[in-house]
Amino acid sequence: MSFKFEKLIIWQKAMDFGEEINLLAESFPKREIYNLSSQILRASDSIALNISEGSIEQSKAEFNRFLGYSIRSIAEVVTCLHKAKRRNYINQDLFDNLYKDDFDLMNMTLAFKAQLK
Repeated sequence: MSFKFEKLIIWQKAMDFGEEINLLAESFPKREIYNLSSQILRASDSIALNISEGSIEQSKAEFNRFLGYSIRSIAEVVTCLHKAKRRNYINQDLFDNLYKDDFDLMNMTLAFKAQLK
């Protein structure tokens, strides 16, 4: 038994990405706990949360709206990654890896959203 969103590759990728970001945020300085750490965690968790919420008993238009929220959260994570890099919390290699994961998730979500119309 499972929920239909659990079978969606974008949800699975979003769940994995959220865990990657959680590990990253743990490495930020403690002074960021209520700032950048909190922001990047909420944004990365919001990606999967909106996919699941939008998929349950929603019309295609409503699901599209929730996918839009996920896409906005993906963009928010990108900005947080840039902030982390500028503040020297992450190196270029880690930034590049997470940026690529975020970019891929964005493209997958956009393609899925377009398919729903």
